[in-house]
Amino acid sequence: MASGVGGNIYFILLLNKHVLSLLHVSEFLVLGLDLLNKMNPPRLIKTHLPFQLVPLGFWENKCKAIYVARNAKDNLVSYYYFDLMNKTQPEPGPFDVSWGSWYDHVKGYWVEREEKNILYLFYEDMKENPRREVERIMRYLDLSVSDDVINRIVELTSFKSMKENPMANYSCVPSPVFDHSVSPFMRKGESVK
Repeated sequence: MASGVGGNIYFILLLNKHVLSLLHVSEFLVLGLDLLNKMNPPRLIKTHLPFQLVPLGFWENKCKAIYVARNAKDNLVSYYYFDLMNKTQPEPGPFDVSWGSWYDHVKGYWVEREEKNILYLFYEDMKENPRREVERIMRYLDLSVSDDVINRIVELTSFKSMKENPMANYSCVPSPVFDHSVSPFMRKGESVK
């Protein structure tokens, strides 16, 4: 979790709702790389980086990527409410993600999806038929699990379950970082009509 303090960027390390430490960005990056180097494959890395900022080694090593896109209107509404409750960012400006425009971000992965082995998913498809999308992910990752496990994944990744899970809804993040009285991190999970 990132937080700006006096012009510096810090990351808050959390474990089971407790703040472990506040790290300067340089410490966090080193810590993150150390953790990655110590992890046994397969590794899971979550990022918001645009395609052009993903290190070339990721693609050269034939790593698999799963990209989830959401329609622009819903993304804009979601970003607006997130920005209101996120006390680490300045007031909302133009509809740009941290590294450029939303359009360039989603297009970058879309254009490269076949050449770079990217499974490109849509949030709306995941809402419409979560089981189908979980099965697509399982096939993409060459995993085989029982129907019971797939059912459990579908249940635990439902919006309702995640909204109630402090590790997914970020309710464990201190209010100076995410002010849930302004807006919850996970609001509705539905399309704007």
